[in-house]
Amino acid sequence: MITGYWISQAIYAAAKFGIADHLKDGPKSVNELAELTSTNRDALYRLLRALASVGIFAEGEARQFSLTPLAEPLRSDVPGSKRALALMSGDEQYRAWSEIAYSIRTGNIAFDKVFGQPIFDYLGENPDKARIFDAAMVGIHGREANAVLTSYDFSSVGIVADIGGGNGSQMTELLRQHPSMQGILFDLPHVIERAKVKMESEQLADRCELVGGSFFESVPSGADIYMMRHIIHDWHEEKALTILRNCHAAMSLESKLLVVESVIPPGNEPFGGKFLDLVMLLIPGGKERTEEEYRTLFRTAGFEVTRVIPTETEVSVIEAVKV
Repeated sequence: MITGYWISQAIYAAAKFGIADHLKDGPKSVNELAELTSTNRDALYRLLRALASVGIFAEGEARQFSLTPLAEPLRSDVPGSKRALALMSGDEQYRAWSEIAYSIRTGNIAFDKVFGQPIFDYLGENPDKARIFDAAMVGIHGREANAVLTSYDFSSVGIVADIGGGNGSQMTELLRQHPSMQGILFDLPHVIERAKVKMESEQLADRCELVGGSFFESVPSGADIYMMRHIIHDWHEEKALTILRNCHAAMSLESKLLVVESVIPPGNEPFGGKFLDLVMLLIPGGKERTEEEYRTLFRTAGFEVTRVIPTETEVSVIEAVKV
């Protein structure tokens, strides 16, 4: 466990140099790979040999390497690609994790200390990093989209507003599965610009209104469902309440709020959300919460939690109404 980052950073290096993409058409020698990636061939060989020892790539004769099932998700062009996740985790997140002692000592955000600004400001100023972030989020949460749609009945919903909907991956699945549904995708203006390309490419632009703004100021009105997936966990109590209260102001009494998050269970059993909670501490400054913590938060913002619906993934759908 102590040396686990040896493997994760080796994976990052392989992702950084696009090794899996170079091997998608068949094995290549380390000399060929070094030339293609402008790397030192001896150093690259040592990297790939180490990764092959844990099943990521395979070494054949004459220092040739090929893909393995574990290496396939490092390709950029496969469904469920994890390359962007490896890049994000091995770069900014790794650097923030190096300051975990600072966050534990002070309760402050390690990312802000390392980069001199909050993560979402950083992404706004670095479009190339923002694109990696978007792709990484799809890689992390992609399978949640269908899990949410399977667990919650959207069949009678007319308009869904995805608040903080990012590049529109969740909205895309909603509109595909429900042809009569209309969507409102709301996020920061620079995020909406990236989402516009996706919606147009999916031929869904005529069914989804794209709205730029800040959920700390207001959110669009007129939806039947207000949905937020992995939004509230990014923020500490004061800011989370601001977002929820702005949703409350925009909603009618008939509207419903759906918050999709990891709900921390009691006890000592393994649960990914417990470590994701440390990511929230170190990087955006938020937290994962227990069911009781969510109920208290929602009550303070003027909502009543009506259901907490588990899915086949680690996230649950928390349904709430205005009171």
